[in-house]
Amino acid sequence: MLIVFTLTLVLLIFICVLYLQHPLFGRSPSGERLLRIKNSPNYQQGQFRNLTEKLGMADCSHTFLELYRTFIKTIPHRRPKDIIPSIKNNLQTLDPQQDVMIWFGHSSVFMQLHGKKFLIDPVMSGKVSPLPWGTRAYRGTDIYTVEELPEIDYLLISHDHYDHLDYKTILKLKNKVKYVITGLGVGEHFEYWGYPKSMLIEKDWGDRIEFDDGITIITETTHHDSRRAFDSGKNLWISFIIQSPSKKIFYTGDGGYNKHFVEIGQKYGPFDWALMENGQYDAAWHAVHCHPNEVAQATEELKARNMIPVHHSKFSLAKHPWYEPITRIAEYSKSRKYRLATPMIGELVELDNDRQSFKQWWENIR
Repeated sequence: MLIVFTLTLVLLIFICVLYLQHPLFGRSPSGERLLRIKNSPNYQQGQFRNLTEKLGMADCSHTFLELYRTFIKTIPHRRPKDIIPSIKNNLQTLDPQQDVMIWFGHSSVFMQLHGKKFLIDPVMSGKVSPLPWGTRAYRGTDIYTVEELPEIDYLLISHDHYDHLDYKTILKLKNKVKYVITGLGVGEHFEYWGYPKSMLIEKDWGDRIEFDDGITIITETTHHDSRRAFDSGKNLWISFIIQSPSKKIFYTGDGGYNKHFVEIGQKYGPFDWALMENGQYDAAWHAVHCHPNEVAQATEELKARNMIPVHHSKFSLAKHPWYEPITRIAEYSKSRKYRLATPMIGELVELDNDRQSFKQWWENIR
């Protein structure tokens, strides 16, 4: 029995090691890229650090209760039984002069601004896990394909977690993208996957990129981490400020609530629109994802006029009912200084139309 157990264990370890060689896990930074990372003031003791260090699970009150609820307890309604409603638009025939945004579910967003086309954290493969049996998209949420996208001027990647940097999607996008803009080190994955180095723009917190087409992109801080296999903190996680001659848009990326929202609002605000991470949260790892009440507060601190909540309604990555993030942010946004926009997946959001209304599409969905 001992021999059988040992051989089985060795076989499992061998299979795991072999599977970790799959390209989807990417590659750790090296060479010139690693030297640049080590020169960053945000890289200390072998990894990137948040501006304010916060503990994860150990920081929670009633730690054992949170462990039980997070890893053992069954939470009802984690996935919807019904099909999530959506709208299908032809992205190839949009008026190039119209500033619009389309949410694809979770944090994936297509945007047309000042005649330029942006794609943010696209996940279009139907799953967000390196494992074959991993987390699948809800029915009705994966209605757009990479083939249906127009040519993309700017592909923005906030960090390298699987629900923001999707291997299959990135491979298909290779011949559709002009520039990839991301945090320090993340370009190593793209180069490993066949993207030419000339396309990759990797930036630190507080860096500014001014393009000759009237577009400025600023990469800023957020409170999160990075990881694709076992090593964390090897690549930088970022938020984005996207500016055209007429608009200023903020995308939070992933991250927990911290003082950086006030600081970004003071330094760059007010914003016309904010895309705010709202979902896949838990008290046991509160430090790295905002809860809806914090999202509402942060949106006001950013001085945003309009807000679209993202990071919800496509994948179940936390122990809360699927509808809870959008339901709670709708409640917390009442009587706030900003306008809450809750488009359906695929719905065209007109960035210049303050009177555009949105349905509470999640109601009555089981």
